[in-house]
Order: sequence, then C-alpha cells, then structure tokens
Amino acid sequence: MNPDWNEVSFVISSQYRVAVLRRLSEGPATPSQIATDADLGIAHISRALQGVRERDLVELLVSEDRRKGRVYGITEEGSQVWEQIESEELAPIE
Repeated sequence: MNPDWNEVSFVISSQYRVAVLRRLSEGPATPSQIATDADLGIAHISRALQGVRERDLVELLVSEDRRKGRVYGITEEGSQVWEQIESEELAPIE
C-alpha cells in the first residue's frame, strides 16, 4: 500500500505527534508513559494523541469511560505511516 503523504506530513509537522507514533510503534502505552519516555509535557502528548486518534493512526485500547490509565496503541494505518517516516528518515533521530 502506498503511504498517505497527507498523514505523513501531519505527523512530522509536530514533534509531539512524532513522539507519540515513535513510542506506540514499540507497543501500547499510556499518555504519561509516552510523555516520560519522550521527555515531553503530558499536555502536549495528550493533544497530539487526540490529533492522531482523530485520523485513525492510534486507537484507545480501553473503555472510552476510563479517565485514568488510558492505554493507546498504534493502528495498521499508523504503523504504515510510521514505517514511511522511518524509511524516508523524516523524523529527527532521538
């Protein structure tokens, strides 16, 4: 499948979205785990998660009702977008 360059562009235009996909490409995580691992603010990560979730690049793996301990995972489309970003070296190396 060809990558969706609109999605690639959307992700790489924000270091926070890049951090979210980078972390979730390794496995499911909570927003606070992502923020800690990326050494970024939780508010930025939460906003980035919301953005990539609206585009179906990540999904909530627990009930929508949960406020604490919300676990997110990368979707198939998110994985393809991340693979494209990695293969083209479009994300800054950590």
